[in-house]
Amino acid sequence: MTLVSGAGAAGSGAGAADSGAAGSGAGAAGSGAAGSGAAGSGAAGSGAALRAAGLAVGYERHAVVSDIDVVVSPRSSLALVGTNGSGKSTLLKSIVGLIKPVQGVLEVFGEPPSSSSVRFAYLSQAHAAGFILPLRAIDIVRMARYPNLGLLRPATSEDRDLVMWAMETMGVAPFARAPLRSLSGGQQQRVYLAQVLARRADLIVLDEPTSGLDAGGREAYLEAFACELERGAALVTATHDISEAVEYDQVMLLARRVVALGSGAEVLTADRLLDTFGIVIRDPHEEHAGRLVIAERAHGGPQVVDTGR
Repeated sequence: MTLVSGAGAAGSGAGAADSGAAGSGAGAAGSGAAGSGAAGSGAAGSGAALRAAGLAVGYERHAVVSDIDVVVSPRSSLALVGTNGSGKSTLLKSIVGLIKPVQGVLEVFGEPPSSSSVRFAYLSQAHAAGFILPLRAIDIVRMARYPNLGLLRPATSEDRDLVMWAMETMGVAPFARAPLRSLSGGQQQRVYLAQVLARRADLIVLDEPTSGLDAGGREAYLEAFACELERGAALVTATHDISEAVEYDQVMLLARRVVALGSGAEVLTADRLLDTFGIVIRDPHEEHAGRLVIAERAHGGPQVVDTGR
């Protein structure tokens, strides 16, 4: 299943951008799957979903990554690839308005992120609410609809249908009324991904969405979010996983600077992966020409990447 849309992506060009960046670390991710306003209407409108120009992101005016120039259109996808501490989560937090840019332009549907929160859904790496409160899986997914409802309006049949559709799509409907804390890590991740789906947002921002997922969960995720692209949403994802990133319209390699930006074929080369991950081993066997081993550990072991060249 591919996460490349038919519409393609409007990027700012491929190639290495050696910005150099000082920084104090990427920081911890946010507090769960959420968006802070009403969900989108189903399909993103015209114009860029995300635009960054001369952007530097970081903390307290201290840049973690600088010189970011990228455009992501509706129906297209961007993968951020790099090691822990490379700046992926910092950039995602900036996109959703959790931290302010250090400098440059950052727009979500033509507005500052804080003005556009009604149109995005965000899944961070940390999910505190389900462990502080005795919530069931269905309660977590229902939270996606709260911004539409306000404080007093009861859920509509459409809201209830969206919640159940999202849970069925991610394969967690059988656990709907189970306490979240009783589920395995992979099942919990599916629940949070179902929450993102139930939001029906125009911009979907995900931080390591396949973390903890088994093969079935990963396939459900890829199929579900490919459908979100077809619906009209834009997708920005941070990942260690090269095999996932190659499915996206654009790939941005990060190592506290923008190493490269472009299509997977342009970006995922031995030299640029070496710049990004530090250690890349070529398979010496002729029958495996183009196969690389990325020694940075993601999902429990080294990654083997077949570049085909």
